[in-house]
Amino acid sequence: MGKLLWGLGIGLGALVLGGAALQLAIMRNGPAVLDAVDRIAGGARGAERKALASTGEDTAQKVVVWGPQEPAGSARAVLLFVHGGSWNSGDPEDYGFIGRSFVAEDFVVVLAGYRLVPGGEYPAMIEDTAAAIGWTHRNIAQYGGDPGRIVLAGHSAGAYNVAMAALERRWLAAEGVPQGAVRGVIGLAGPYDFYPFDSDSSKAAFGAAPDPQATQPVAHVRGDAPPLLLVHGKADDLVKIRNSRELARRTEAAGGRAETLFVDGANHNDPLLALAAPWRSRGAVMDAAVRFARAVTDEEPLSVSVQAETR
Repeated sequence: MGKLLWGLGIGLGALVLGGAALQLAIMRNGPAVLDAVDRIAGGARGAERKALASTGEDTAQKVVVWGPQEPAGSARAVLLFVHGGSWNSGDPEDYGFIGRSFVAEDFVVVLAGYRLVPGGEYPAMIEDTAAAIGWTHRNIAQYGGDPGRIVLAGHSAGAYNVAMAALERRWLAAEGVPQGAVRGVIGLAGPYDFYPFDSDSSKAAFGAAPDPQATQPVAHVRGDAPPLLLVHGKADDLVKIRNSRELARRTEAAGGRAETLFVDGANHNDPLLALAAPWRSRGAVMDAAVRFARAVTDEEPLSVSVQAETR
């Protein structure tokens, strides 16, 4: 995700700050700018921040809980979102727009952080994501969430984290989370098949791994894994669309279930923008994510076949 949301400049310039001041703000902290725009353009949408909790000794190891302003009548399914940032930047507290978007669709939302590089090299990012899932499973009931109906979601590096946590059994097992508690995974512009490492960020995060091929989500596909929704922009030149295509292909070959949504003309950050106001009502990404999350958290398990492309 790098210096996140450069692409916001043109669209937001007319909406908020304009010109050089906006560009500077985006370079410094793109998600925080996007969160502010969402709050201004879309309002609270009946959602509020409920809690901030630590999941480890590092300040980045934390979760932020979002829920409805008014008490819900019954336990809601949970969406746990992990931010991107090339494994070296990002803060879940800047992603309140995810909370507002999905609380309005009847979910309780957990925004999860993880140790960043340097200090957060593989497998730390997966350990911390699993720890956040474990915290959620143990604690979310007190915020109106159902610990047995969790959907994982992430953008870019965060999509990698949630894919690995769901596919490689040992991570949830280490946290005492039943495999069936994670009902599905939504990956936005995720890297799933990027060995050999050819970027500075991937070399820094994974270069010291004793078995580099084992760091790849495509190496852990299995037929009984949670269903996948893989969203990718066709114009993504940071994380190539082949990552999502290959994970979907291998999942299908293993007898697993996946959907793909490949968006014409979309770049690396567009799937994330599509979850915030004023963009969420203009594209298929939000609709697909909500439909998928609702389907996999229904009492009846979802049966999905891989689609070559969905628009």
